[in-house]
Amino acid sequence: MNAKAIFAICFLILCAVHVYADAEKVAAAPPTSGFRAEFLGQMDEVEKKLVDLAQAEPQEKYGWRPAEGVRSISEVYMHVAGGNYLLLQFAGVQPPAGISRDMEKITDKAKVIDALKQSFQFVKDSVTKIPDSDLDKRVKYFNGETTVRDVLFSLANHMHEHLGQSIAYARMNGVVPPWSAAEQQSSK
Repeated sequence: MNAKAIFAICFLILCAVHVYADAEKVAAAPPTSGFRAEFLGQMDEVEKKLVDLAQAEPQEKYGWRPAEGVRSISEVYMHVAGGNYLLLQFAGVQPPAGISRDMEKITDKAKVIDALKQSFQFVKDSVTKIPDSDLDKRVKYFNGETTVRDVLFSLANHMHEHLGQSIAYARMNGVVPPWSAAEQQSSK
């Protein structure tokens, strides 16, 4: 084989690799419209509020619970993180190794916040990779069946439910949610 032929083959291989890499980037780009984009927008909002609230809570309150047998502050945050992984399994997305219900035993504020952030990033990455064409796909869901879209609805609902719970916990402990505090400051 002469040098021109080798050069041509190498050039074609490099072009193919470049096209494949660009296709991967496009496939992984967050959607800008449609259900997944709306879901990711909702998720960004609830993530910001949960993380901001977790940061506003003092470490010494992370073990506080309103009554015996009810999740503590740290357990609620870790339950949200765990739910972000668990619920996506119904949509066919496997969690990273090491994720288990034992997550709720983590009480260190920095670790809890890090786990929350990582779980939300996992949701973002996963939902970005789910094609719109799979949203109506039927999947097993606990004891029944539903669609991938409904799994995502349930995931968003779960996040918001525990955001409300976390707001109540914070207020019971004298912590004003940061976004409420900012609004109060700006209206003075």
